Amino acid sequence: MDALAEGIRGAGPGEVPARLCDVAVELLPVTGASVSLHSDGMPVQLGASSAQAAYVTELQATLGDGPCQSAAENGAPVLACDLTAGRDVLRWPVFAQQATAAGVRAVYSMPLGSDSVCVGTLDLYRDTPGGLTDRELRTARLMAGMMTVALMALPRAEDAGDLDDERWLSGLATDHDQVYQAAGMIMAQLGIGTGEALARLRAHAFAHGRMALDVARDVVAHRLRLDQD
Repeated sequence: MDALAEGIRGAGPGEVPARLCDVAVELLPVTGASVSLHSDGMPVQLGASSAQAAYVTELQATLGDGPCQSAAENGAPVLACDLTAGRDVLRWPVFAQQATAAGVRAVYSMPLGSDSVCVGTLDLYRDTPGGLTDRELRTARLMAGMMTVALMALPRAEDAGDLDDERWLSGLATDHDQVYQAAGMIMAQLGIGTGEALARLRAHAFAHGRMALDVARDVVAHRLRLDQD
């Protein structure tokens, strides 16, 4: 708790998520960390300790699969200790291949929220296979709990006094609003539901080697229209 408090000292609201990820990397045997909220099964990234961590989190959002998705669905920690072989590869074959290509060999996803409601995940990345000791797992869970408290304490837009202030929590994921705007456009164009619209957006992104967020921007800008097939 002392490390977390020191890590966010003097930080504006927009800096807090990434600062918390930096603290996670300092306290645990990991090389990267990211924190995301989850909405309709889509991770909405708030901050990351590195470009690699941000990329692998976006990869899971694009694929709709991976440890963070499983942790959010089950509300329990998911430890993918070896993405190079064994059951983790069998469980997430495409994600494992893409993650290892990006230099990530293990992922530990901690749910954010309470016992009854999961609002997001703290995702920890390592460049070598291996698990966490009991003590390290306790530390990771404690960090997830403290992150939940810290994120929920950030001001929202409706509470902000000055619109020129640092970005608040509800504005941190502005880019991802385009994903849902694009999904709404796809729903209207094809006459389908939200889940299928997101699935089609993700499928198009994967098929063309792109991130879901990039495809969403093209849809919103009318540079791309998804067909019925």
